[in-house]
Formats: sequence, structure tokens, C-alpha cells
Amino acid sequence: MRSFGTKLIVGLGNPGLTYAGTRHNIGFSVLKSLAGSLKTNFKRDSSVSSLVAKSQAADADLILALPQTYMNLSGIAVKALIKKFKIDLENLLVVCDDLDLDPGRIKIRPQGSSAGQRGMDSIIEHLGTREFARIRIGIGRPKNPQDAAEYVLSGFSRQEKAAVSRAQENAVNCCLSWIENGTAQTMNLFNVKSEETS
Repeated sequence: MRSFGTKLIVGLGNPGLTYAGTRHNIGFSVLKSLAGSLKTNFKRDSSVSSLVAKSQAADADLILALPQTYMNLSGIAVKALIKKFKIDLENLLVVCDDLDLDPGRIKIRPQGSSAGQRGMDSIIEHLGTREFARIRIGIGRPKNPQDAAEYVLSGFSRQEKAAVSRAQENAVNCCLSWIENGTAQTMNLFNVKSEETS
């Protein structure tokens, strides 16, 4: 069921060219693709420590945001965004990477734990709740003994890139469906689709 009011979609990542294209920044990549499809551009808004783009979709006012606080402090920016733009939690969607999903897989959920994702940890801490929707995009786990912190800051292999590109496209469409149809209906469409194509 659709909810009314301004909707906020936040992509998680780290700012700066050093981190562009890394596994941990796939949330940023999806939001940039979404902004492109909506023909809007990001502008720096220091009051919310984020790059912000405004648009409309499915008759809804829409805010897209890329926190510039670095991943582990994402909650500071998200809390400020919610306050400034008067966002109801049912109208918040966070897009982030997930070590427990294979590259190419995506899942949307209405709520839940952080699953160890540091940006999500920060958001849950600062909002004081886990009751907000999130799209998790698979980045896989390292096959060799490797520190997870090092792994998430690495790039995707050549073999993974096709699956990751498909996942990003699916995640953009998942965001658009969430805007129009809400979380439950979008789960029925995209979680099943992700299982079938994995």
C-alpha cells in the first residue's frame, strides 16, 4: 500500500574518488543511476552532511541522498535528512551492500537488523529503530582469507561485473517500484525475481 508524504531514498557509501566503484559504495552507485533515470542532479547540502537531489515520481515528492559522513557515521546524515525534510519512517528507504548475498542478488525488506553493515548500524543507532525499509545488494564474501573491512573496500572482479551491473539495474527498478507501490508489493516482485536470477 502506498503511503503519502515526501519519500527519502538514501544510498550508503564513502565519499571521495578513493572509494568510487568499491563494493561498499554500491549504494552510491545505485542512487546515481536512479538520479540519472529521474533526470535530476545531486547538490551538496552541508546542513544534512549529504549530496541531495530532488525529484518527483509516481506523484510523490522525492529526496535522494548520498551521506558524506563516511559509512560508519551514516546515521548522523540520515537523522538530519529526516528532520529537515519531515520524513515519516514509512517513507524512508536505505540502499546498501550486503556480504551475505551473492553478487547479482538484491533483497528488499520492510525492517530488520543491520546484519553487521556499519552504515546500517549507525542509522539504527541514531534513529532508535530498525523499522524502515532497506534494499540490500549482494557483494559476496571473500573466497580467500581476507579481512572483511579490506574486502568491502575492494573493487569487483571482471567475472562479477556483469552480475553486479544487472543487480544495480534491478535495484533502481526496485526503488521506482517502492516509490509507486510500497514495500510489500515490491518485495513480491523483486525478491522472487532476485531468487530466480541468482
